[in-house]
Amino acid sequence: MKIFISGGLGFVGTHLTTRLLKQGHQVIAAGTRPDPGKIRHEKFQYISADTRKKGDWQNALSDIDAVVNLAGKSIFNFWTKAYKQMMYDSRILTTRNIVEALPKDRKIVLCSTSAVGYYGDRGDETLTEQSSNGVDFLAQITKDWEAEAFKAQENGHRVAVMRFSVVLGKNGGAIKQMVPAFRLGLGGPIGNGRQWFPWIHIEDLLSATAFILENDTADGAFNFCAPEPVRQGDFAKTLGKVLCRPAFMPAPAFIFRHILGEFGASLLNSQKASPDRLSEIGFSFQYPNVETALENIVR
Repeated sequence: MKIFISGGLGFVGTHLTTRLLKQGHQVIAAGTRPDPGKIRHEKFQYISADTRKKGDWQNALSDIDAVVNLAGKSIFNFWTKAYKQMMYDSRILTTRNIVEALPKDRKIVLCSTSAVGYYGDRGDETLTEQSSNGVDFLAQITKDWEAEAFKAQENGHRVAVMRFSVVLGKNGGAIKQMVPAFRLGLGGPIGNGRQWFPWIHIEDLLSATAFILENDTADGAFNFCAPEPVRQGDFAKTLGKVLCRPAFMPAPAFIFRHILGEFGASLLNSQKASPDRLSEIGFSFQYPNVETALENIVR
């Protein structure tokens, strides 16, 4: 297949591009970096562009077979009014521009990123793809994000929305943020640690994406999370165990709320997400257990 990837040089994008090239696919990646860095391959093309804006980059979508839309400004920042607008525009405008540029003469598949933040803070409720939308800022972003992607169905394209949980992988993502504190013996639960912490190993995320690309019947929303849920405190304890470091230094909830503001409050949300639809279409997880996943990544 000829596959276009927006956000193609981010943490997930780089891994996915590498995986698809190894599988023999042709990949066109778009991102804001000036050059493709370490990715050099005869079947790889890189386009440096701001996908929030219409432009020549959209011409690359005229003859593709599939799109994986990963573009989106990181949530790991202080959420000023201006930064929140950047988070919103990077997702909604990019998706809108992609859908607008899709070929009109044939059908393709669009795999578009979303997040389990779609559900908001839900306590101990088990969240399937049929669960309702939340009401906070991240929930509203993901709702609008998905709506833009599903507009591609109007032209007969197959659309799959991937609701990412916390992605665990080497050299990036959440682990890169957490490990330094744990190695110093400063790791521990966030708040009371009772909130559910949805997660997925990067290898399972890549495999699930490829599985959906190749499965003609896979459409709609999919929770990209491991099938064995874990509470945040238990996740912290397990990470400490794998690193052979203590994990008893809690980060009080008031620090996240009053110092990090709205972003900090979002880290306290509880989302017990379940990957029901991935299971229904026959996908099998390589890393369903958090300890096994962390051992693979950290060691």
